[in-house]
Amino acid sequence: MSEDALLVSDLHAGYDGALVLRGVSLEARPGEIVAVIGPNGAGKSTLLKAISGLVRPIRGRVVFHGTDVTGLPPDRLAQRGLGFVPQLENVFPSLTVAENVHVGAQALPRSARRKAVASVFAQFPFLRERGRQRAGTLSGGQRKIVALARALVAQPTVLLLDEPSAGLSPKAAEMVFAELEQIRERGIGIVMVEQNARRALALSSRGYVLDMGRTAHEGPGGELLRDPRVVQLYLGGLAADLSPRRPDSSARRDPRSRS
Repeated sequence: MSEDALLVSDLHAGYDGALVLRGVSLEARPGEIVAVIGPNGAGKSTLLKAISGLVRPIRGRVVFHGTDVTGLPPDRLAQRGLGFVPQLENVFPSLTVAENVHVGAQALPRSARRKAVASVFAQFPFLRERGRQRAGTLSGGQRKIVALARALVAQPTVLLLDEPSAGLSPKAAEMVFAELEQIRERGIGIVMVEQNARRALALSSRGYVLDMGRTAHEGPGGELLRDPRVVQLYLGGLAADLSPRRPDSSARRDPRSRS
């Protein structure tokens, strides 16, 4: 069994004394996608914020590659290799595409930045084509790719994603999901909170269903897609009759699709 890159145990967290997470546990291994789904208000985004240092846990532990990093600030976690792409405000709109990527590289030692930026530009040719364009003028799908690139340039081993398909057209969403598969194939672990629960579970190695701040269900993504309890309560009542599928290859490498 692969060693866990990220291990979250009995996490409790909230805001201004109001508890949102009530004992959530989660694990992510290198090179796998872990989906976190559930109804609005279940605590999904709070979970990512507590892992990434934006919200300080009240109780529980976050262990990253064997080291307890509970409560470390986001910049320290980024230096250790934990990346986070929020749902909103995920690019600097007044900066160019290239400048956004260079901001992400600041988490690396100065000697490693040039090579890391060049690698990300090679992975996403769109970045070079639109390098001088201000990020605020891009489509929703294009901004998501810039946000992913900015996180990847810091060379994370685990990437936390909050609603990567939110607000996107189906075509733009498939483009983003295709990129996530490419990222996974590079051995990077992904923990993804996603509104499109069916698509997320189909793409994931394992999934967690949160409800009222607790883990209601967990298991392989394909099994959760067929679990009658999950289907009835969280997937709209229609059982999934499919195995996890790869996006159509035409969706890859086309960040110019409009959202």
